Amino acid sequence: MTRKIALLLFAAFWFEQGGRTQDQLPRPDRMGVTNTGPYDYGVMGPPATPAIVAAADKAVSKPMPDGPFQPSWDSLEKNYRTPSWFEDAKFGIFMHWGVYSVAAHHNEWYEKHMYGAEAEWHVEHFGPQEKFGYKDLIPMFTAAKWEPDAWATLFRKSGARLVMGMAEHHDNFALWDSQVTPFNAKKMGPHRDLIGDLGAAVRKQGLKFGVSNHGVENFTFINPPPDLRERLKTAKADLFDPAWAAFYNVADRSDPAMTRFLTDWVNRNIELIDQYQPDMLWFDNGVNLRLLDPLKLRVAAYYYNRALQWGKEVSLATKFNAYAPSNDDTKQIGSIIDFEKVSARSPAGIRPGPWMVDDPIGSNSWGYIEGLRLASAGSIVGKLIDTVSKGGFYLFNISPMADGTISQDQQEVLLKIGAWLEINGEAIYGTRPWTKFMESGAPSYHFTTKGQTLYAIVSAWPGGDAVIGSLASDRVAGKVESVALLGHSGPLEFTQDGQGLRIKLPTSLPTNPSATAWTFKITGLKLVRPGSGNPK
Repeated sequence: MTRKIALLLFAAFWFEQGGRTQDQLPRPDRMGVTNTGPYDYGVMGPPATPAIVAAADKAVSKPMPDGPFQPSWDSLEKNYRTPSWFEDAKFGIFMHWGVYSVAAHHNEWYEKHMYGAEAEWHVEHFGPQEKFGYKDLIPMFTAAKWEPDAWATLFRKSGARLVMGMAEHHDNFALWDSQVTPFNAKKMGPHRDLIGDLGAAVRKQGLKFGVSNHGVENFTFINPPPDLRERLKTAKADLFDPAWAAFYNVADRSDPAMTRFLTDWVNRNIELIDQYQPDMLWFDNGVNLRLLDPLKLRVAAYYYNRALQWGKEVSLATKFNAYAPSNDDTKQIGSIIDFEKVSARSPAGIRPGPWMVDDPIGSNSWGYIEGLRLASAGSIVGKLIDTVSKGGFYLFNISPMADGTISQDQQEVLLKIGAWLEINGEAIYGTRPWTKFMESGAPSYHFTTKGQTLYAIVSAWPGGDAVIGSLASDRVAGKVESVALLGHSGPLEFTQDGQGLRIKLPTSLPTNPSATAWTFKITGLKLVRPGSGNPK
């Protein structure tokens, strides 16, 4: 990258973030191109140099486990395989739960905003930052009402096949029993191993268990305005309290500090891998920087060699081009690509290869806040259907409260999704895309396949007969032999001609917990592999 391009990316990022002082932002010459877009998402991670990364890598003391994986792209490409369970699972639960849930204000980036845009709100509710910083919320994060078995039972009833526990968010607080960092949930706050307890409960329900780690973004996460920065620095309080310097990573952002931070990031991941044997390890945007490749490769090789020793199929999940060294996100190596929010970045059509999308239950925050605006079960079912019809996996984020309860309205959404899947799940689990993912119209139809069975999921109950133009006799191979409606006993009458497949519907609507989306099961056609995925 030329310095001119780097400066332009830096300026775009500065504008996007509302402006920061020079000493608060990564140096432009440390940026790496990781995706095309308005700015480089990689700057959310530490603005390292090759020398810093090499020093951090060298300082990792845990040796590489025996196995075929080496920390190189060639080795990952040669040895990695997408887990077979992932291809079939299709639906999982994600969560944002941590210290930020205590304030229950603005969003899960509360640590960042309480030293910035929400500083006044924080003072009004908790006191000045000199007296009450983010660290002082930790004792209030008690998880006093948390029942991991109840959570796991709810998740199973929702129809999820994977549960992704929040191991660490951008705030640098580890939700597991850690020997690497003292800032963890076993030693502080809940005084419990939240990841360990949740993983055990989830696996008792027969579900896969993964962990998400957003911690690499902490090094540059907090950027207070100059006046607050100077106040805290002068008082040697909170962000500048030496006892908490390694928690906040504000007082010291020198190259040696960044080296220690990156070594610590690798060590935390190794600890998560060894202690909990996660079925998936998920990273946020902070790892996207190309400069961090040696550390990411070390974590990947370590993880995959350990998984072979366990006899388990596992995978990393990352965003943009974090594990696409060519910077082409269709060429992932050793990772499943994750897109953030269906409405923002989800693929427009069928996308080859494994992929997933993480999507929140709340429209105004990923973590729990007062006044969280929830999506309806019907809208979530619609997003699940759309994602699966394009070949993806839908990872649905919930927002637990600080005491460990999941609000009743969130539980109701989960249970309605599960009730819909109880009837229609065979059109979701274990399916693959058809040659097109949908037929637009009112109502529209989304398509999935399983072997030589085609599922057509209709977005609303048709006013008369259901007519699927994409299944006209001259547009498909083979001939429809039977049509059934999931949740309704007995076959349905139909005709197939040059206009489409016309299905005579039952006189009364079958039970539908989500109040939308019914599934027709169609056999007899000679189904082929996906094409472009563009709807006609």
